[in-house]
Amino acid sequence: MYKRVSGTKDILPEEAYIWQAIEETSRNIFSLYNFKEIRLPLIEDAALFNRSLGESAEIVKKQMFIIHNKEESYALRPEGTASIVRSYIENNLDKNANFTKLYYLGPMFRLERPQKGRLRQFNHIGCEVIGSYDATLDVEIISLADILLKRLSINGHTIKINSLGCLKDKVSFTDSLRKSLTEKYRGLCQDCQERLKNNPLRILDCKKDECKEIVRNLGLKDSCLCDECGAHFNRVKKGLDNLGVKYEVDPNLVRGLDYYTQTVFEITHQGLGSQDAIGAGGRYNNLVHELGGAEAGAIGFALGVERLLLVTRIKAEVNDKNLVYLVTLGDKARDEGVKIIYSLREAGIPADMDYEGRSIKGAMRKASDLKAGFALIIGDNEIEKGVVTLKNMLSGEQREIARLDLTKELIC
Repeated sequence: MYKRVSGTKDILPEEAYIWQAIEETSRNIFSLYNFKEIRLPLIEDAALFNRSLGESAEIVKKQMFIIHNKEESYALRPEGTASIVRSYIENNLDKNANFTKLYYLGPMFRLERPQKGRLRQFNHIGCEVIGSYDATLDVEIISLADILLKRLSINGHTIKINSLGCLKDKVSFTDSLRKSLTEKYRGLCQDCQERLKNNPLRILDCKKDECKEIVRNLGLKDSCLCDECGAHFNRVKKGLDNLGVKYEVDPNLVRGLDYYTQTVFEITHQGLGSQDAIGAGGRYNNLVHELGGAEAGAIGFALGVERLLLVTRIKAEVNDKNLVYLVTLGDKARDEGVKIIYSLREAGIPADMDYEGRSIKGAMRKASDLKAGFALIIGDNEIEKGVVTLKNMLSGEQREIARLDLTKELIC
């Protein structure tokens, strides 16, 4: 017997209902903010992620699915931002409208150890805005993520924010961090000892207890921010306060990708244990230019759908009150029944029928199992009279309806 690949998941019909609800709600919220959907390839040039995420990033070093084809190397996309920036530049979106708001839904891939809410094929709901450096946009994006979670019946989440400053600020902060952590070298895990040489900022994102304790005792603040970046971050905090969006300032928050600058944020949930992040995002003001485009401020976020499923209160209670289930008695009735459900579907009414030769009792039980709104019964007697028997599965009421009036009756 074949089994699914480790780190992947089958989305069965009942759970797919919740996925559809999450996706529909997300699309509705994004439309309120004037975002347009973009659909991107699952496969990209591997160099795109090496350049945008940073070659020392955990994703690039250990987690990318690489496909080698002769002299070319491709990667299954590990995240959406780099792909969107590539598409923005390649398709000249800046020429049509410099300020662009895009959202996306779809699978991502990372070659990591599967665990609760963390798969090798997982799904993101995300958005990106390219073309502005305005702090008001940071406020909109963070508040959008907050509203989206609330509309998905998710409470108990915490929004953590920080500012990494501009590139000069990041260099200054990195130098200061390297100096402070060099004294703690022996207490760091093996990965962080390597990070100290290549990119000390990544130590702040380490999940191991010994490293988290060392970072906590550093007492980090935003003293490395220049005046402009400090003012930008203050406007973000003031804007969130004005909207009543609750947040915590976390000086240790850096995110694990090289392209982030200025505002970064992470959303965690108390119900997820140690792997508590359900989404994250931030500004990447230099990425568009670094990938070959013009200078352009940009910001975005992504939410992990599998993580959302673990904390949402949306339930898979499928009760299709509009579904009509047809029960036929005899061959002649079956031929007539096929025509009836065809006409119902043509009129936009969901309809199905018994294809397994059940008894009338068994067929009615099936209608109940499907949570159909109505059962439609037709036999020789109904054919002769030009009627059908319609049963309301909720109330139990049963009556005869003229064939010609059936569609009108069901639509009303």
